[in-house]
Amino acid sequence: MTDQHRVDTLGAYGNTQVRTPNLDRLAATGTRFDRWYTPTAICTPARASLLTGQAPFRHKVLANHERNVGYQEDLPDGTFTFPVALREQGYNVGLVGKWHAGTIKAPADYGFDGPHLTGWHNPVDHEDYRAYLKEHNLPPYEITDRIRGTLPNGGPGNLLAARLQQPVEATFEYYMATRTIEMLRSYASSEKPFYLATHFFGPHLPYIVPDHYFDLIDPSTVELPKSIAETFEGKPPVQRNYSAHWTFDTMPIEVTRKLIAVYWGYVMMIDEQVGRILDELDRLGLTDATTVFFTCDHGEFTGSHRLHDKGPAMYEDIYRTPGIIRIPGAPPQARSEFVSLLDCTATILDLAGLSRGAAVDSRSLVPIVRGEHPEWQQDIVAEFHGHHFPYPQRMLREDRYKLVVNPDSTNELYDLVNDPDELLNIYHHPEMAPVRGRMLRRLYTLLVERDDRFYHWMTSMYDVGEVDHDPTLSGLDEASYR
Repeated sequence: MTDQHRVDTLGAYGNTQVRTPNLDRLAATGTRFDRWYTPTAICTPARASLLTGQAPFRHKVLANHERNVGYQEDLPDGTFTFPVALREQGYNVGLVGKWHAGTIKAPADYGFDGPHLTGWHNPVDHEDYRAYLKEHNLPPYEITDRIRGTLPNGGPGNLLAARLQQPVEATFEYYMATRTIEMLRSYASSEKPFYLATHFFGPHLPYIVPDHYFDLIDPSTVELPKSIAETFEGKPPVQRNYSAHWTFDTMPIEVTRKLIAVYWGYVMMIDEQVGRILDELDRLGLTDATTVFFTCDHGEFTGSHRLHDKGPAMYEDIYRTPGIIRIPGAPPQARSEFVSLLDCTATILDLAGLSRGAAVDSRSLVPIVRGEHPEWQQDIVAEFHGHHFPYPQRMLREDRYKLVVNPDSTNELYDLVNDPDELLNIYHHPEMAPVRGRMLRRLYTLLVERDDRFYHWMTSMYDVGEVDHDPTLSGLDEASYR
C-alpha cells in the first residue's frame, strides 16, 4: 500500500514515462481494476475503513490527527477489524510501515506484529530506523534544495519536495522493504498462514528522494495535466482558497513540471522496493500460494486543478486510485466494475474463509478476480468530512457523470465523457435537469439505505441550500424512502 498515489503514474495504467516494471508485472499476472476508488480522500479515515470494512460515516474516524477539527480519533473498543479476526483464526499478522489509522491505539492493539511507525510522513527519527542506519553504516537523514511557494500572507508555503542526501539503501522506503523481507522470511518458516502488509509513506508530499530519483525525469518532457487550466469559475469557492493555501500560483510553471517529475521519480523508487518484496516471495516459493494486493489510501493533485495534496475537491485525481489483486490460479485481466478500497476487507476475510458480515460496507472481490461476472452496483459513493476545517461532501460516480453535493456551497456535476478533466461544472445547466435530478435521487437513496440519519441530512439541505428550489427533487419525502 502506498500513500497519496495517482493512478496515472503506473505503466499498467497507461503512463509511458514512469517505469514501474514490478507493479506492472503484478498487474499483468493479476486483475487490474480500472475503476477503483477510495471511500474518502484523506489518510486516517480511509485506513480505518480498510481495517473495519466500514464507510467513514459509520466508523466515525473522520479526520487526520494533524488537522483534526473535533472528530473522533480512534476506533471505539470492540470495533470489528480484520487483523484481529485473522489473528483469532491462527494467522500471523504483520504490518511494516505507515499506520496513521488512529492516534492513541497502535498496530499491536489490532493484532499486528512489526514496528509502530507513527505520523503522516516518514518518521526518520524512529529508533528502529536509526538502528537500521547504524547497523548498515549508512548516513543520517538530511535534505537540501527545498521547493516551496509563498503563502498569501507572504510566509513560506508548505514544503513540496527536496533532495535527500542519502543513498537509496538509507531511504525509509528501502528500510521498510528490508524489514518486510525479514518478516516474510520469519513467517515463511512458520506453519501458520500469514497476512503481511507494507505501507509506504510515499509518494505523499513532500517528495523527498535521493539525487538519482530527483533528477530521473527531465521536467521538459512532463506533459502538464489539462486541468492546470482551472479557473474555478462556477466551482465551490473553497477550491480557489485551497489553491492559494498550496501556493500554486506563486511558483513558475517550470517548478510545477519539476514537482511532477520528482513525484514520478518517487513512484519509481517505491516500485523498486515493491520488486524486492515480490522477488523474495518468489525465492521463498510462496508466489503460487499467496494473494498479493496493491493499492493506496487516496490520490494526489500534483498541480491538477492548480492544487497540491488532497482536500475538499472530489476530483478523479484523488478519488480514483490504482487497485491490483493477484490470486494464484486466477486469470490475468482488466475489470471496469466500480470497486473500493473498502472492498479489500471483505476480500481478505473471504480468502481466509471467515465471515464477512461485520465488514458491512465491503464486498468480496474474489469472484471478480477469479474471472466471474457477479451482479454488481453500477455506481459508487464517496464522502469527505474535512481536513484543516470541517467540510462535508458526498459524491456519486457513475459511468458517464459525477455528482458532488456540497451542502454549504454550489453542487457540482461533470460529464466525464466530454470533460474528463472536470473543468466545466454543468450542475446548473438547464438541459442537465433530468440527469441532475436522477443522480440526486439515486445518491440520497443510497445514503439512506446505508444510514437513516442521511434522510435528515438531506432534508436539512432543503432548509439551507439551493436544492430547496430544485423542481427535480419535488416529491421526496420520508415515506418514499421507507
